[in-house]
Amino acid sequence: MDTKLPVGWVLLLALALIAACTRREADSPGSKVNSPGWPGGPAIKWDENIEVASGDAFRGPWRMNESKFDFVDDPTVAINEQGHVGVAWADHPKLDVYFQLYAPDGEAQLEEPVNVSASPNTFSWLPRMVITSDHPMKVYLLWQEIVFSGGSHGGEIFFARSTDGGKSFSGAVNLSNTTAGDGKGRLTARIWHNGSLDLAVSPQGNLYAAWTEYEGPLWFSRSTDGGESFSDPLRIAGGNDANPARGPSMAVDDEGTIYLAWTVGEDRAADIRFAKSDDDGRLFGEPQIVFESGGHADAPKLAVDGKGTVHLVYAESATGPFRRYDVRYTRLIDGANTFEEPKKIAGPHGQQFESMSFPALSLDGKDRLYVIWELFPNWRGQPRGLGLTYSSDGGETFASPSIVPGTADPAFGFNGSQQGLLMRKLAVNGAGAIAVVNSTFRANETSRIRLFRGRATEGQ
Repeated sequence: MDTKLPVGWVLLLALALIAACTRREADSPGSKVNSPGWPGGPAIKWDENIEVASGDAFRGPWRMNESKFDFVDDPTVAINEQGHVGVAWADHPKLDVYFQLYAPDGEAQLEEPVNVSASPNTFSWLPRMVITSDHPMKVYLLWQEIVFSGGSHGGEIFFARSTDGGKSFSGAVNLSNTTAGDGKGRLTARIWHNGSLDLAVSPQGNLYAAWTEYEGPLWFSRSTDGGESFSDPLRIAGGNDANPARGPSMAVDDEGTIYLAWTVGEDRAADIRFAKSDDDGRLFGEPQIVFESGGHADAPKLAVDGKGTVHLVYAESATGPFRRYDVRYTRLIDGANTFEEPKKIAGPHGQQFESMSFPALSLDGKDRLYVIWELFPNWRGQPRGLGLTYSSDGGETFASPSIVPGTADPAFGFNGSQQGLLMRKLAVNGAGAIAVVNSTFRANETSRIRLFRGRATEGQ
């Protein structure tokens, strides 16, 4: 049975709380300010942040679906071209995934958050989401549900859709249907991150889902009818004697080419893998290694711009897993055969943050790149705060890192997710509207989900 806690969270809790108390940032949780942080940081105008959900902050011992988890966590975000922002998250006491929609001015559009998963007997967590610019807007959600179906680990991948702007959702559909512990991104036999899954949509409206399982394989499924049905899962990598796949990320270009990146577990020198499909996901080409460095590469995120350039960010530790990480960037120019040599765009900064990992990546309509990541005051502990940079020249150069205001205040405790940090916390639309979500946990006091909205100032 699934009796181990992911990523050793309980052992790290005390260290994280100690680290969180060592420094208090000067950012105000609700003020309209430009991003503070390191000199030369990007000038982002931020609106007042929005509290999406809150709850207690108690976590009992792992007892599978009988666990006493009283907190909110696992937020994800999406934004459409009109500036509507969708946020989905896990409400652990109710064991379900919820959704709320916000207008461009930040006003909540639904009287009450909508229960998407509607499965109160099994934990549902770590969602991914796509929202469209149609009218009425369509909302697509993918998440991991801790179903114990006979294997050594619980986990299945579920999907639901809304065709009325998120007011109601279809019944959840199980896309994986295995006993292999789907949604788990294994690092070692005893340590993994849940949330090892992704969801993407093509300009033609086709949907693509990818996920890994504890036993190792990376799976892919597609829908060509707006989520009405999905293909049988196609194995892309992993299985047999191969290292277990972990942390998939997808991007789709204007022509419908699908790009897929992931890393592997059980390897102290793991490298990022990459494959693409030119036939709408029926087949993928042979996976290639992006760059062999000797370090431990993890948590990739992909995006593709209007010129067909594929952008990739990931975390790397020169000394192996569970150590200090920095954030690296590389790109595959349209027509090139290989990615450029990666460059570090964010790393440990003095005594303030010892490690930076689990990045997210998004683009606007001018092909500006935005990157955020988890900040670790103590590399052995939990993250607190989100770092940020961006590039206005397609990845040639990046602004000095800053902190997303309101995310690093120790009064809120440490960042989620406690189930695993393979998340998608960033979304940007064509006009450059930025949406960031974060969860925080202050033990025995309060857990919160907050939405941060901003925009790069003109000329940046």
